Amino acid sequence: MFDKETLKKFEWPIFVTVLILSFIGVMTIYSATRSLTGEGQQSFYLKQLFWLFIGMLCFVSLISFDYRWFIRSAYVLFVISVILLVAVIIAGKIGMGAQRWISLGPFSFQPSEIFKICFVLAISRYLADSERKDTLGLKELFQMMFAFVVLPLILILKQPDLGTGLMLLFIFSSVILTVGTRKKLIVVTIIIALVSVPFLGNIVWSGLKDYQKQRLVAFIDPKTDPQGSSYHINQSKITIGSGKIFGKGYLKGTQGPLRFLPERHTDFIFSAFAEEWGFTGGVFLFLLYLFIILRGFDTAKKARDPEGRYLALGITYMISFYFIINVGMTLGVVPVVGVPLPFMSYGGTALLSNYIAIGILINVRMRRFLLFY
Repeated sequence: MFDKETLKKFEWPIFVTVLILSFIGVMTIYSATRSLTGEGQQSFYLKQLFWLFIGMLCFVSLISFDYRWFIRSAYVLFVISVILLVAVIIAGKIGMGAQRWISLGPFSFQPSEIFKICFVLAISRYLADSERKDTLGLKELFQMMFAFVVLPLILILKQPDLGTGLMLLFIFSSVILTVGTRKKLIVVTIIIALVSVPFLGNIVWSGLKDYQKQRLVAFIDPKTDPQGSSYHINQSKITIGSGKIFGKGYLKGTQGPLRFLPERHTDFIFSAFAEEWGFTGGVFLFLLYLFIILRGFDTAKKARDPEGRYLALGITYMISFYFIINVGMTLGVVPVVGVPLPFMSYGGTALLSNYIAIGILINVRMRRFLLFY
């Protein structure tokens, strides 16, 4: 539990920034899902508010405990989260062509969203232990790959959830490259990766669903199928472009309410926001995420121990990649892989995992001076 001295170190700037993003998300969900044709208003924004409340409760609970408690339980949490991924394959709920959810009565949750937090905890503990032993070599790197990446990646791609699978690889690679691994190890890893590309490329391509292959083709040539696989990205560009410099104004966007923009409250919420707030709104949003990312790296730099440093790095990379890939997706500069925008996209489990992640990050920052008390 935290004492008064620890509570004084609470990181208000990150917390307030996250709250602003969350309320912008709820406002955009309300605007994008309202009807202009006389149909009833869908209740997505109310559900998002409910999950925001649950996320806040989890956040408060998380910062009450020293993050080292979570590190000590990291491997157990990791195994439980992998079991949940297996449960999804066996008895998961099917929706929109994917099998990603587990139903609990009236609610359902997405285990892969919980897994990515456990994944960061587990690799942070392993790297911290390796740093103390000075044993992070090629052997340990392969051990990490097989222990923490291979099986979860296969299970997540099986759902299929290409976006989360790619995120695991991005987070793992980024943290490994940042920890100051030996140059020889990096060179060997890059050579192995380059040699493996033709083989892995064939395996990954053959494992993709038809709609995922069509999305990749549409990314390379958006004119291929304008009414089919290219429809999402073309409508997203039209929506963002219609906002121009200052936007149409709140509740004046039309592409979402008239159903031209698909997934307007989930993966393409940035497009709906940009239509109403324009380029200036987009820049404002970019600055909010940039602040969280820079503060996250600063937390890693100032962490009091390796566990805190790797946790802060993993979480910051996770938020960075989700933001970059999501916005890049809506602008058509990266393929559509179904990645939500952190704190803004509709989705209970995604919002919950984001608040758990930011709770751990603030936990590390609050306790960075604790050794000196």
